[in-house]
Amino acid sequence: MKPKTGVILVLLAAFVHIAAQNSDAEQNVEELLVETLVKPETCSLKSEMGDTVQIHYTGKLLADGKVIDSSLSRDPLVVELGKRTVIPGLEQSLVGVCEGQKIKTTIPPHLAYGKRGYPPTIPADAALQFEVEVMSLIQATPWQKMVNDVFPLVCLGLVPTLLGMVGLYLYNKANAQQPGKKKAKDKKSKKK
Repeated sequence: MKPKTGVILVLLAAFVHIAAQNSDAEQNVEELLVETLVKPETCSLKSEMGDTVQIHYTGKLLADGKVIDSSLSRDPLVVELGKRTVIPGLEQSLVGVCEGQKIKTTIPPHLAYGKRGYPPTIPADAALQFEVEVMSLIQATPWQKMVNDVFPLVCLGLVPTLLGMVGLYLYNKANAQQPGKKKAKDKKSKKK
């Protein structure tokens, strides 16, 4: 083997090793990463849970950059924060953004589609990357916030109460004497 060939093989092996490490590092994303690409000059209103944002996005597989979904060819996606209408990692990255802001978020598998993936588009344990532009931000009114916070608790309290009332009604109905049977008993006792 010529010395030049040996050097080339060593360099090629080193390059392949580094490329494999970088690929593994991309797949081993453990935390949600959010990077601001564009922030508007004024940002007086930031999104909170309960607010509604309209976004345009492009989602890719982190491993190979393959586009899995994009809203650019259709209307913006409407997301009410806290309603779990999108994957958890994307929803979390939309908290604290301003109208007109652009972000890039890297989402670990456990905050995306997890071990099951979303076949055939998204493999199991895939880390995702989304570029998102916030088109509009609508703050929840105090009434909406109260309904979102209190209504589920009221419903949790009402369900056992309603079940108890139905049970009491059925119990009372079962123990109530039926008028037809009572008259028959009365007639028998009068004959004696």
